[in-house]
Amino acid sequence: MPSVPSRRTAATPPRQPAPARKPSAAKPGPGRPKDPGKRAAVLEAAKRLFLQHGFDGVSMEAIAAEAGVSKLTVYSHYGDKGSLFGQTIRAKCEEMLPPALFQVTPKGSLRRQLETIARAFFALVTSPEAIAMQRLMSALDGADQRLPQVFWEAGPQRIQEGFAQYLRAKADAGQLQIADVRRAASQFFCLLKGEMHARLSCGQATAICEHDAQAHIRATVDMFLRAYAMADTTPRRRKP
Repeated sequence: MPSVPSRRTAATPPRQPAPARKPSAAKPGPGRPKDPGKRAAVLEAAKRLFLQHGFDGVSMEAIAAEAGVSKLTVYSHYGDKGSLFGQTIRAKCEEMLPPALFQVTPKGSLRRQLETIARAFFALVTSPEAIAMQRLMSALDGADQRLPQVFWEAGPQRIQEGFAQYLRAKADAGQLQIADVRRAASQFFCLLKGEMHARLSCGQATAICEHDAQAHIRATVDMFLRAYAMADTTPRRRKP
């Protein structure tokens, strides 16, 4: 019986198995990473404009134009104007009163540590930017009830809580005797502001004598230590 010729001819090579597919690279997540340079530019622009025109007098469009970025970039980094305002307050406070000042084991004696904290705080609250911001907050017409809370949480509250933690650590170490560290922290900063800060705030002074400022800071630390220091850290007598 004659054989049946194969359907595959010599001109048709046998099929080769398909090559295995290489795993595709993972697709990047949605959105681009935020540019820290643009974030910093927006923050600096907001600082300038808020001080110059007040909160209500500044728009997100104006901040974007001042920073040289798009309005979408501003919203992407900070969410809304209230949040951006809070970040400007926080940035200024951390710039002049960094959290490292409140570390529990800083170098130097207790007196020296307190004087270092006091100088930084006094320089902050008497700076032209801080005085301008306080006047801005005093001039609010109550249209945005959230704004005072944003200001308080971003600035004064964070500073006071940081110092209260420092005082608690010193009390635990036996260097201070304080029943209420939050109240003591508030007392310390209120004493530091004193008459000098009040005169600046109401326009009775435009500058502070450095000698008077340092004497005021030392006297404040002396009073605080008289109230709360243990026997071995009481203030030394100073020559007038």
